[in-house]
Amino acid sequence: MKKTALLLPRGETMGSAVVGPYAIFARVNEFMASQGQPPAFEVELVGCEPAPSFEEGAFRVSPHRQLAEAAGYDLAIIPGFTGEVAAMLSANRPLIAWLKEQRETHGTELASLCSGAFFIAAAGLLDGKKCTTHWAYADEFRTRFPRANLMPERIVTDDRGIYASGGAYSSLNLVLYLLEKFSGKAAAVWAAKVFQIDPGRRSQKPFVIFSNQGAHQDEAIARVQEHIERHYREGLTVTGLAGRFAFSRRNFLRRFKEATGNTPIEYLQRVRIEAAKRNLETSFGGIGEALSAAGYSDAKTFRRLFKKYTGFSPMEYRNRYRL
Repeated sequence: MKKTALLLPRGETMGSAVVGPYAIFARVNEFMASQGQPPAFEVELVGCEPAPSFEEGAFRVSPHRQLAEAAGYDLAIIPGFTGEVAAMLSANRPLIAWLKEQRETHGTELASLCSGAFFIAAAGLLDGKKCTTHWAYADEFRTRFPRANLMPERIVTDDRGIYASGGAYSSLNLVLYLLEKFSGKAAAVWAAKVFQIDPGRRSQKPFVIFSNQGAHQDEAIARVQEHIERHYREGLTVTGLAGRFAFSRRNFLRRFKEATGNTPIEYLQRVRIEAAKRNLETSFGGIGEALSAAGYSDAKTFRRLFKKYTGFSPMEYRNRYRL
Protein backbone atom coordinates (compact mmCIF):
# COMPACT_ATOMS: atom_id res chain seq x y z
CA MET A 1 0.00 0.00 0.00
CA LYS A 2 1.32 3.41 -0.99
CA LYS A 3 1.28 5.87 1.90
CA THR A 4 0.32 9.09 0.15
CA ALA A 5 0.14 12.74 1.22
CA LEU A 6 -2.25 14.93 -0.76
CA LEU A 7 -1.07 18.43 0.09
CA LEU A 8 -3.20 21.50 0.73
CA PRO A 9 -1.09 24.61 0.03
CA ARG A 10 -1.86 28.05 1.36
CA GLY A 11 -3.67 30.37 -1.00
CA GLU A 12 -5.78 29.86 -4.12
CA THR A 13 -5.53 26.10 -4.55
CA MET A 14 -7.33 24.28 -7.38
CA GLY A 15 -10.10 22.42 -5.58
CA SER A 16 -10.50 19.97 -8.46
CA ALA A 17 -6.85 18.94 -8.09
CA VAL A 18 -7.57 17.86 -4.51
CA VAL A 19 -11.11 16.48 -4.66
CA GLY A 20 -10.59 14.61 -7.96
CA PRO A 21 -7.51 12.56 -7.00
CA TYR A 22 -8.87 11.91 -3.50
CA ALA A 23 -12.13 10.54 -4.91
CA ILE A 24 -10.36 8.40 -7.50
CA PHE A 25 -7.98 6.84 -4.99
CA ALA A 26 -10.88 6.10 -2.63
CA ARG A 27 -12.91 4.39 -5.36
CA VAL A 28 -9.89 2.41 -6.57
CA ASN A 29 -9.40 1.09 -3.04
CA GLU A 30 -13.02 -0.12 -3.17
CA PHE A 31 -12.35 -1.75 -6.52
CA MET A 32 -9.26 -3.50 -5.15
CA ALA A 33 -11.29 -4.80 -2.22
CA SER A 34 -13.92 -6.16 -4.61
CA GLN A 35 -11.11 -8.10 -6.31
CA GLY A 36 -9.98 -9.56 -3.00
CA GLN A 37 -6.87 -7.37 -2.93
CA PRO A 38 -5.60 -4.96 -0.25
CA PRO A 39 -6.13 -1.21 -0.73
CA ALA A 40 -3.65 0.43 -3.07
CA PHE A 41 -3.34 3.86 -1.43
CA GLU A 42 -3.56 5.23 2.10
CA VAL A 43 -4.25 8.92 1.45
CA GLU A 44 -3.93 11.70 4.01
CA LEU A 45 -4.74 15.35 3.39
CA VAL A 46 -1.78 17.32 4.70
CA GLY A 47 -2.34 21.03 5.26
CA CYS A 48 -0.32 24.17 5.90
CA GLU A 49 -3.10 25.76 7.97
CA PRO A 50 -5.65 24.66 10.59
CA ALA A 51 -8.89 23.30 9.16
CA PRO A 52 -10.55 24.08 6.88
CA SER A 53 -7.82 24.66 4.33
CA PHE A 54 -10.19 25.94 1.66
CA GLU A 55 -13.75 25.83 0.45
CA GLU A 56 -14.84 25.46 -3.17
CA GLY A 57 -18.52 25.37 -3.99
CA ALA A 58 -20.11 22.57 -1.97
CA PHE A 59 -16.73 21.20 -0.91
CA ARG A 60 -15.16 22.08 2.42
CA VAL A 61 -11.68 20.58 2.55
CA SER A 62 -9.87 20.11 5.84
CA PRO A 63 -6.53 18.37 6.47
CA HIS A 64 -6.08 15.17 8.42
CA ARG A 65 -2.80 16.55 9.77
CA GLN A 66 -0.47 19.53 9.52
CA LEU A 67 2.94 19.69 7.85
CA ALA A 68 4.79 19.75 11.17
CA GLU A 69 3.39 16.36 12.14
CA ALA A 70 3.51 14.74 8.70
CA ALA A 71 6.46 12.66 7.45
CA GLY A 72 7.54 9.37 5.99
CA TYR A 73 5.27 9.18 2.95
CA ASP A 74 5.94 7.05 -0.10
CA LEU A 75 4.30 9.62 -2.36
CA ALA A 76 3.33 13.28 -1.99
CA ILE A 77 0.95 14.93 -4.47
CA ILE A 78 0.99 18.71 -4.89
CA PRO A 79 -2.10 20.29 -6.50
CA GLY A 80 -2.00 23.31 -8.75
CA PHE A 81 -3.04 26.83 -7.89
CA THR A 82 -4.82 29.70 -9.57
CA GLY A 83 -3.18 32.56 -7.68
CA GLU A 84 -0.23 34.71 -8.72
CA VAL A 85 2.96 32.64 -8.84
CA ALA A 86 5.20 34.88 -6.70
CA ALA A 87 2.56 35.22 -4.00
CA MET A 88 1.91 31.46 -3.90
CA LEU A 89 5.60 30.62 -3.65
CA SER A 90 6.13 33.18 -0.90
CA ALA A 91 3.11 31.99 1.11
CA ASN A 92 4.18 28.35 0.84
CA ARG A 93 7.81 28.47 1.90
CA PRO A 94 7.18 25.93 4.70
CA LEU A 95 5.60 23.53 2.20
CA ILE A 96 8.54 23.94 -0.20
CA ALA A 97 11.00 23.21 2.62
CA TRP A 98 8.89 20.18 3.61
CA LEU A 99 9.02 18.79 0.08
CA LYS A 100 12.80 19.09 0.02
CA GLU A 101 13.17 17.41 3.41
CA GLN A 102 10.80 14.54 2.57
CA ARG A 103 12.55 13.88 -0.73
CA GLU A 104 16.08 14.01 0.67
CA THR A 105 15.44 12.34 4.04
CA HIS A 106 12.74 9.79 3.27
CA GLY A 107 13.05 9.35 -0.50
CA THR A 108 9.44 10.42 -0.95
CA GLU A 109 8.32 10.42 -4.56
CA LEU A 110 6.66 13.67 -5.63
CA ALA A 111 3.85 14.29 -8.12
CA SER A 112 2.75 17.75 -9.22
CA LEU A 113 -0.61 18.54 -10.75
CA CYS A 114 -0.73 21.49 -13.15
CA SER A 115 1.05 24.52 -11.62
CA GLY A 116 2.03 22.46 -8.56
CA ALA A 117 5.34 21.91 -10.40
CA PHE A 118 6.40 25.40 -9.24
CA PHE A 119 6.57 24.17 -5.64
CA ILE A 120 8.80 21.20 -6.49
CA ALA A 121 11.03 23.37 -8.67
CA ALA A 122 11.31 25.99 -5.92
CA ALA A 123 12.65 23.25 -3.65
CA GLY A 124 15.48 22.74 -6.15
CA LEU A 125 14.29 19.23 -6.95
CA LEU A 126 13.68 19.65 -10.69
CA ASP A 127 17.17 20.77 -11.71
CA GLY A 128 18.14 18.60 -14.67
CA LYS A 129 14.87 16.67 -14.55
CA LYS A 130 12.03 16.39 -17.04
CA CYS A 131 8.79 18.03 -15.98
CA THR A 132 5.68 19.67 -17.33
CA THR A 133 3.00 22.12 -16.19
CA HIS A 134 0.06 23.99 -17.67
CA TRP A 135 1.11 25.39 -21.06
CA ALA A 136 0.02 28.89 -19.97
CA TYR A 137 2.68 28.85 -17.22
CA ALA A 138 5.51 27.62 -19.43
CA ASP A 139 7.24 30.95 -20.05
CA GLU A 140 7.24 31.99 -16.40
CA PHE A 141 8.35 28.52 -15.32
CA ARG A 142 11.34 28.63 -17.69
CA THR A 143 12.28 32.11 -16.49
CA ARG A 144 12.19 31.10 -12.83
CA PHE A 145 13.68 27.63 -13.17
CA PRO A 146 15.98 27.50 -16.22
CA ARG A 147 17.75 24.37 -14.96
CA ALA A 148 14.58 22.26 -15.14
CA ASN A 149 13.99 20.35 -18.36
CA LEU A 150 10.50 21.71 -19.00
CA MET A 151 8.50 19.82 -21.63
CA PRO A 152 5.23 21.81 -21.81
CA GLU A 153 3.85 19.75 -24.69
CA ARG A 154 3.68 16.67 -22.43
CA ILE A 155 0.62 15.63 -20.43
CA VAL A 156 2.68 13.44 -18.06
CA THR A 157 6.39 13.23 -17.22
CA ASP A 158 8.24 10.75 -15.02
CA ASP A 159 11.87 11.32 -14.07
CA ARG A 160 13.44 9.32 -11.25
CA GLY A 161 10.51 9.43 -8.86
CA ILE A 162 9.33 12.93 -9.66
CA TYR A 163 6.14 13.11 -11.70
CA ALA A 164 4.40 16.08 -13.29
CA SER A 165 1.23 16.68 -15.28
CA GLY A 166 -0.19 19.22 -17.66
CA GLY A 167 -2.83 21.74 -16.78
CA ALA A 168 -6.29 21.66 -15.23
CA TYR A 169 -8.19 18.38 -15.64
CA SER A 170 -5.42 16.74 -17.67
CA SER A 171 -3.86 16.25 -14.23
CA LEU A 172 -6.13 13.25 -13.90
CA ASN A 173 -4.06 11.53 -16.58
CA LEU A 174 -1.17 11.58 -14.11
CA VAL A 175 -3.45 9.99 -11.51
CA LEU A 176 -4.15 7.18 -14.00
CA TYR A 177 -0.43 6.87 -14.67
CA LEU A 178 0.29 6.50 -10.94
CA LEU A 179 -2.50 3.95 -10.57
CA GLU A 180 -1.07 1.81 -13.32
CA LYS A 181 2.47 2.12 -12.01
CA PHE A 182 1.66 1.24 -8.41
CA SER A 183 -1.55 -0.83 -8.66
CA GLY A 184 -1.48 -2.41 -12.10
CA LYS A 185 -3.14 -1.77 -15.41
CA ALA A 186 -6.48 -3.31 -14.42
CA ALA A 187 -7.00 -0.69 -11.70
CA ALA A 188 -6.04 2.14 -14.06
CA VAL A 189 -8.34 0.92 -16.82
CA TRP A 190 -11.20 0.51 -14.34
CA ALA A 191 -10.70 4.08 -13.05
CA ALA A 192 -10.47 5.46 -16.60
CA LYS A 193 -13.82 3.88 -17.43
CA VAL A 194 -15.60 4.85 -14.21
CA PHE A 195 -14.36 8.45 -14.21
CA GLN A 196 -14.40 8.70 -18.04
CA ILE A 197 -10.82 9.87 -18.38
CA ASP A 198 -9.18 9.41 -21.77
CA PRO A 199 -5.95 7.52 -21.00
CA GLY A 200 -4.61 8.03 -24.52
CA ARG A 201 -3.84 11.74 -24.22
CA ARG A 202 -0.13 12.40 -24.47
CA SER A 203 0.19 16.03 -25.59
CA GLN A 204 -1.03 19.48 -24.56
CA LYS A 205 -0.42 20.85 -28.06
CA PRO A 206 -4.10 20.87 -29.14
CA PHE A 207 -5.01 23.01 -26.15
CA VAL A 208 -2.35 25.71 -26.45
CA ILE A 209 -3.63 29.21 -27.18
CA PHE A 210 -0.70 31.25 -28.47
CA SER A 211 -0.68 34.84 -27.25
CA ASN A 212 1.71 37.73 -27.48
CA GLN A 213 4.92 36.90 -25.61
CA GLY A 214 5.20 40.40 -24.26
CA ALA A 215 6.50 39.77 -20.75
CA HIS A 216 9.86 41.39 -21.44
CA GLN A 217 11.44 44.85 -21.40
CA ASP A 218 12.83 45.03 -24.94
CA GLU A 219 10.68 47.75 -26.50
CA ALA A 220 12.28 47.41 -29.92
CA ILE A 221 11.45 43.70 -30.09
CA ALA A 222 7.93 44.46 -28.86
CA ARG A 223 7.49 46.72 -31.89
CA VAL A 224 8.66 43.89 -34.15
CA GLN A 225 6.16 41.54 -32.53
CA GLU A 226 3.35 44.02 -33.08
CA HIS A 227 4.35 44.34 -36.73
CA ILE A 228 4.35 40.55 -37.18
CA GLU A 229 0.92 40.25 -35.56
CA ARG A 230 -0.50 42.92 -37.88
CA HIS A 231 1.17 41.77 -41.11
CA TYR A 232 1.61 38.00 -40.71
CA ARG A 233 -0.20 37.33 -44.02
CA GLU A 234 2.55 39.17 -45.87
CA GLY A 235 5.85 37.68 -47.04
CA LEU A 236 7.84 38.55 -43.93
CA THR A 237 11.49 37.49 -43.70
CA VAL A 238 14.15 37.70 -41.01
CA THR A 239 16.32 39.93 -43.18
CA GLY A 240 13.40 42.20 -44.01
CA LEU A 241 12.31 42.56 -40.39
CA ALA A 242 15.87 43.23 -39.22
CA GLY A 243 16.32 45.95 -41.82
CA ARG A 244 12.93 47.53 -41.18
CA PHE A 245 13.68 47.93 -37.47
CA ALA A 246 17.37 48.87 -37.86
CA PHE A 247 18.95 45.68 -36.51
CA SER A 248 21.84 43.71 -37.86
CA ARG A 249 20.62 40.22 -38.68
CA ARG A 250 22.72 38.58 -35.94
CA ASN A 251 21.70 41.08 -33.27
CA PHE A 252 18.04 40.78 -34.29
CA LEU A 253 18.05 36.99 -34.00
CA ARG A 254 19.79 37.12 -30.61
CA ARG A 255 17.55 39.78 -29.06
CA PHE A 256 14.31 38.30 -30.40
CA LYS A 257 15.16 34.88 -28.98
CA GLU A 258 16.19 36.33 -25.63
CA ALA A 259 13.00 38.39 -25.35
CA THR A 260 10.36 35.90 -26.54
CA GLY A 261 11.91 32.46 -26.29
CA ASN A 262 11.27 31.93 -30.00
CA THR A 263 13.21 32.75 -33.14
CA PRO A 264 11.46 35.32 -35.37
CA ILE A 265 10.47 32.55 -37.82
CA GLU A 266 9.02 30.41 -35.02
CA TYR A 267 7.09 33.42 -33.74
CA LEU A 268 5.70 34.16 -37.20
CA GLN A 269 4.74 30.50 -37.64
CA ARG A 270 2.91 30.41 -34.31
CA VAL A 271 1.01 33.64 -35.05
CA ARG A 272 -0.02 32.25 -38.44
CA ILE A 273 -1.09 28.85 -37.08
CA GLU A 274 -3.13 30.57 -34.35
CA ALA A 275 -4.93 32.50 -37.11
CA ALA A 276 -5.57 29.23 -38.93
CA LYS A 277 -6.94 27.64 -35.76
CA ARG A 278 -9.39 30.53 -35.28
CA ASN A 279 -10.54 30.15 -38.87
CA LEU A 280 -11.05 26.39 -38.51
CA GLU A 281 -12.98 26.90 -35.27
CA THR A 282 -15.36 29.55 -36.59
CA SER A 283 -15.67 29.12 -40.36
CA PHE A 284 -17.45 26.56 -42.52
CA GLY A 285 -14.88 27.08 -45.28
CA GLY A 286 -12.41 24.43 -46.38
CA ILE A 287 -8.77 23.92 -45.50
CA GLY A 288 -7.81 26.25 -48.34
CA GLU A 289 -9.57 29.11 -46.57
CA ALA A 290 -7.66 28.42 -43.34
CA LEU A 291 -4.41 28.23 -45.30
CA SER A 292 -5.11 31.63 -46.87
CA ALA A 293 -6.19 33.14 -43.54
CA ALA A 294 -2.82 32.15 -42.09
CA GLY A 295 -0.85 33.72 -44.94
CA TYR A 296 0.40 30.47 -46.48
CA SER A 297 0.34 29.52 -50.14
CA ASP A 298 1.99 26.10 -49.92
CA ALA A 299 -0.45 23.50 -48.58
CA LYS A 300 2.27 20.99 -47.74
CA THR A 301 4.18 23.47 -45.59
CA PHE A 302 0.98 24.62 -43.91
CA ARG A 303 -0.09 21.09 -42.99
CA ARG A 304 3.36 20.21 -41.67
CA LEU A 305 3.53 23.30 -39.44
CA PHE A 306 -0.07 22.91 -38.29
CA LYS A 307 0.68 19.34 -37.18
CA LYS A 308 3.88 20.50 -35.47
CA TYR A 309 2.15 23.12 -33.33
CA THR A 310 -1.21 21.43 -32.64
CA GLY A 311 -0.60 17.70 -32.89
CA PHE A 312 -3.49 17.40 -35.39
CA SER A 313 -3.98 17.77 -39.10
CA PRO A 314 -6.11 20.82 -40.04
CA MET A 315 -9.09 18.54 -40.81
CA GLU A 316 -8.78 16.68 -37.51
CA TYR A 317 -8.56 19.97 -35.63
CA ARG A 318 -11.64 21.38 -37.37
CA ASN A 319 -13.69 18.26 -36.64
CA ARG A 320 -12.79 18.45 -32.95
CA TYR A 321 -13.01 22.16 -32.24
CA ARG A 322 -15.29 23.87 -34.77
CA LEU A 323 -17.81 25.95 -32.87
